[in-house]
Amino acid sequence: MTEEKFYSPLKIGLFIVVLSYFLFTLHATFTLSWIGEWNHNGHFSFYVFATDISAGVGLGFRFAASIIAICAAIFYLNKGTLTTAKTYKLLRWVLVLEAIYWFGLITTAVLNVQNSLQLGAQASANLLIDSWLLTTIPSVVEATLIPATLLILAYKLSPAKPLNGVIKWALITGTSYIFVFWLTNTSMWFITLRLQTGYGYLTTYPQNLVSFILTTFGLLALTIYSAYFTKKSSGAKSFQELNLKIVGGIILALGMYFLWNYLTWIFFGGNHVWSLWYAWFLGHNLDLWMLSLPLLGIPLLFADQIHEKTNPP
Repeated sequence: MTEEKFYSPLKIGLFIVVLSYFLFTLHATFTLSWIGEWNHNGHFSFYVFATDISAGVGLGFRFAASIIAICAAIFYLNKGTLTTAKTYKLLRWVLVLEAIYWFGLITTAVLNVQNSLQLGAQASANLLIDSWLLTTIPSVVEATLIPATLLILAYKLSPAKPLNGVIKWALITGTSYIFVFWLTNTSMWFITLRLQTGYGYLTTYPQNLVSFILTTFGLLALTIYSAYFTKKSSGAKSFQELNLKIVGGIILALGMYFLWNYLTWIFFGGNHVWSLWYAWFLGHNLDLWMLSLPLLGIPLLFADQIHEKTNPP
């Protein structure tokens, strides 16, 4: 049996994704312009103070996760091997710290629930919809669903436990991420259109219409397909039983979504296009590192060919 080339496209792509995760988190961690935003024009905002502090603390845990991830990746590229036990241990640390980062958004979720409940029955239907569907529910889901699946996946990561559980919960976690991205990004699009720009913002700037469709319908379709694939593949007992081409296709599609929205601003953006959507996606999106995912998804599309070349009969 021939050995696999060490610097394969898959390994290089994985390293670049981990590097992007680290660099984007490094930049966000040491960008401190948000400090003091709770004192706007001399008025103190407890909501901004509490949510910023909580999210800032959570970001520190993601930064720690990114350091572990990039150090492990560099060590692997340099030494060429990591034991299964060591790999699982490092992955567990990354997953747990990433879970704490997402759980740091719970303050935002709690305050949003409180604000929505305080509206009472006398509030208009539109105001209740804006509050619950566009703000409260997305914040609650992202602060609870993702950390829960990450912690379960971390618990399943053990050399003493069957690989089936790892594969199953890795797929569930990935699907949860896509679902949360659909929910939060769709809500931000509707907040932008309903409260700031109006729906003419989509027809005036065609690239925005494409982004809106990709968000509301594209990410939803990707979530549904990912959930279907997860259910279909949850019985896989090894990675050889998993269709890596489909995994690569899902990763590629998600990465292209982030890359498209980033490049549309680069090529078509300007002060006349700036809105709450771009402020959210470009200025407050700590998952923008996922625009590097195509470099991992594309090699996975050729997983069968790689397997055939490296493990000939």
